[in-house]
Amino acid sequence: MDIALLILGFIFMLVGILGSFLPMLPGPPISWLGLLLLYVTKAIPLDWWFLGITLGIALLVLVMDYIIPAIGTKKFGGSKSGMIGTTIGLVVALVFPILGIFGIIIWPFVGAFVGEIFNKADNKTALKAAFGSFLGFLTGTFLKFMVAVVYLGLFIAKAWEYKNVLFSFSS
Repeated sequence: MDIALLILGFIFMLVGILGSFLPMLPGPPISWLGLLLLYVTKAIPLDWWFLGITLGIALLVLVMDYIIPAIGTKKFGGSKSGMIGTTIGLVVALVFPILGIFGIIIWPFVGAFVGEIFNKADNKTALKAAFGSFLGFLTGTFLKFMVAVVYLGLFIAKAWEYKNVLFSFSS
């Protein structure tokens, strides 16, 4: 059973990292579930402090992911349309990976600009607001990605520490 929990926890870790980029998946909370699965194995002693602190961080990052783009958009004079455009641009980049990894950078910016054009008449203002929305999006994405990667590192370190117990097949 421990091996199944370990594998499932690792899958949650990978999905959590993907969730850092995909707007429909909450990356850090999914990664945290991977940590939880690791800690409910019989091999690894429960550490409620560790799990509580990492859960708190995951939830804080989840909330910040909604606040940071709004701050960026507001700071640069943008609107909700720019934030929606950024999200649509990200979905376009993921569904149509024409530009590869650069698409994840270019399409959200284009989406924010188009969203602002629909909301504002002035191209200069729309460009500035799109930049703010895009900058907020990148900041939130980077934050989620870093937390998910750190959680993966913690997962691997703990699994490695208890590898002899996890992979012992004696009853």
